[in-house]
Amino acid sequence: MTSIPIKRALLSVSDKTGIVDLGEALASHGVELVSTGGTATALRAAGLDVRDVSELTGFPEMMDGRVKTLHPMVHGGLLAVRDDAGHAASMAEHQIGAIDLVIVNLYPFEATVAKGADRDTVIENIDIGGPSMVRSAAKNHVYVAIVTDPADYALVSGGTTTLEDRKKLAAKAFATTAAYDSAIATWFGTVDQAEEFPATLPITLKRGDTLRYGENPHQSAAFYTATGNVRGIGQARQLQGKALSYNNLNDADAALELIAEFRDAEPSVVIVKHANPCGVATGATLAEAYAAAFACDTVSAFGGIIAVNRTLDAETARAITGIFTEVVVAPDADEEAIALFAAKKNLRLLLTGELPDPARTGLTAKSIAGGWLVQGRDNGTPGELKVVTKRQPTEQELIDCRFAWTVAKHTKSNAIVYAKDGSTAGIGAGQMNRLESARIAAWKAKDAADKAGWSTPRTIGSAVASDAFFPFADGLLAAVEAGATAVIQPGGSIRDADVIAAADEAGLAMVFTGMRHFRH
Repeated sequence: MTSIPIKRALLSVSDKTGIVDLGEALASHGVELVSTGGTATALRAAGLDVRDVSELTGFPEMMDGRVKTLHPMVHGGLLAVRDDAGHAASMAEHQIGAIDLVIVNLYPFEATVAKGADRDTVIENIDIGGPSMVRSAAKNHVYVAIVTDPADYALVSGGTTTLEDRKKLAAKAFATTAAYDSAIATWFGTVDQAEEFPATLPITLKRGDTLRYGENPHQSAAFYTATGNVRGIGQARQLQGKALSYNNLNDADAALELIAEFRDAEPSVVIVKHANPCGVATGATLAEAYAAAFACDTVSAFGGIIAVNRTLDAETARAITGIFTEVVVAPDADEEAIALFAAKKNLRLLLTGELPDPARTGLTAKSIAGGWLVQGRDNGTPGELKVVTKRQPTEQELIDCRFAWTVAKHTKSNAIVYAKDGSTAGIGAGQMNRLESARIAAWKAKDAADKAGWSTPRTIGSAVASDAFFPFADGLLAAVEAGATAVIQPGGSIRDADVIAAADEAGLAMVFTGMRHFRH
């Protein structure tokens, strides 16, 4: 059964794209067309002879079209094993004709949900007959071809199908119904039943690019995009440069998530290396912000990922091309900036359109041996800050505290971030204890000052953020030694009193957020 001629085809689609052209191609090869509802109307309007499903089954469509193809005359014609004597006898006894091709795409459930339809309308857009025909045809793919995507019409328009094509189409068909059922189950669980963590969590992903390799050359990798109404790196438009790697995508996502925190702020720039920020700044212009962010760590910025919160302009683009940069992420870019980047063939420019909402809800998942860890997105922001020291912070110190805190939220734990006047001064990330992070961040600030020829590092008079509480006063004292005058941290340690006393003795202003931001 390698190559099979198509003698009868059943067509029932909600998306009419290309269906008339396909019908005409099939008819030209003598294929009998069987159809329903709007699909039959569209085919007849093109002058094609079409047999109604109701004529095939002997039953009219009923219950507002809910019941039309759920019938043995349809499913017998799909599921019969053609070279099985018993099946052939049943077909002959009940006058069931074989169906060689099914063209089906399903009711637009996800699009209906995305439009904000009421519950009854959403329920009515749950397809029953379509998925049933898809599964019957796909199961019996040795004899039957099932097409669920107009992009595949060319595989069957010639009037015959090969086993290799039918196998590919069946695999795609089962993936289609799995994704469809997943969307319905997700809506019922998370929207209709308002469960944050349903008993079963279906996840549907669509493969985009197959990547050259993963984190390392010996690991294979692919990029899968989320379905539905989502916006992120997966939906960004790449204007130039070679294909993105696994690490490029991971770092670009980290940069986008952080720059999104500043989407309503002054011109801002984020520089990321290995998923950690190495420089973040705001300024009067993007070029000014880039210069300040770059000065924070000129070494780590080499080969980094840059994200901006405004349309990329030529001045900023010119500065960025001063060093090797892997990826630039921006909402948009002007023509001059695009032209400047065009000379850098290895630089990738990604345009995202509107930046994602940092406060959006959703789940994040991480695979571990034997399962997955699933949690809500870290979309928390502190409300009113609690001053716990004798000295009140100044208005500028509070601004610097909040800026440092935002960057620390996107820095791997243990995270310490010094910030002053709208830019990071030093960042310590991913250390096994907070004291080392504080010391590394201070050392980076001193190194940046030496490279820039500043008389003092930017940690002098800075605010320092700690993503979790200081378990001991030593980390705080390291920040004092670096020149910080204000501290923002979650609080909540059994030694808070000792840390507050050390802050008071040093003349610091310290505020508690009541919220931590571990990032592993």
